[in-house]
Amino acid sequence: MDRLTGADRWRMAVRTLLLQASFNYERQQGLGWAWALEPALQRLYPDPAERRERLAEHTAYFNTQPTLASLALGAVARLEEQRAAGAGPDAAGMARIKGVLGSSLAALGDRLYWFTLRPFVACLGVLLVLGGSWTGALALWVCYNVLHLGVRFLGVGWGYRAGTAVLDPRTRRRFERLTDFIAVLGAVIAGVTTAWLLAPAGQPRPMVFEAILAAGLALGFVVGLKPRPSLAEWALGAGVLCVAAAWLR
Repeated sequence: MDRLTGADRWRMAVRTLLLQASFNYERQQGLGWAWALEPALQRLYPDPAERRERLAEHTAYFNTQPTLASLALGAVARLEEQRAAGAGPDAAGMARIKGVLGSSLAALGDRLYWFTLRPFVACLGVLLVLGGSWTGALALWVCYNVLHLGVRFLGVGWGYRAGTAVLDPRTRRRFERLTDFIAVLGAVIAGVTTAWLLAPAGQPRPMVFEAILAAGLALGFVVGLKPRPSLAEWALGAGVLCVAAAWLR
């Protein structure tokens, strides 16, 4: 019988929003992970001393893609439930399982969220703005957060029900197919956006604009080869685009 209630899992899911609030180079997401898991530990370990010991174990190093961390959190909560009943892994085994889940989810989540979904919703928002609609920013926010917050809040329950089988081959294939589908849609939208920028309403842009657009796309491809451009690089790029747009207006 499940010992964690729906309210416990919901509290854990809400806490994942602050998973990286205490991010540091020693333990990375470790402190945030322990804080997110605390509602489960409160339910499973009524003895305060034992609960503190388990909580301290979970402050160790942990890192994964922040959104998919919910799945790992639910799976580890299931293992802690078994451990509290005397049948789960010991501290060393728990650390190994967390490491495997973290690295596996990072491989899936980085490709899905950072390299596929984020560029897709950005192109969608830009395309709507170019079409004269005010809904571009809203569409960007909604499309990203439907998948982002959906997995954040439902992932804990998903991981709790599945346990260590949360990343079975069937689940992996589903994530991969979703990533490929969004990537194809993103490529189509990026092509339409580029065509619209080159010839809005069928009227070609001046050669200067086309040259700047081509240079910007080339620079974007080069920067895109890096795993994660820094905030300074994003800000600098946005500033250059704003200056170019104001000059060509």
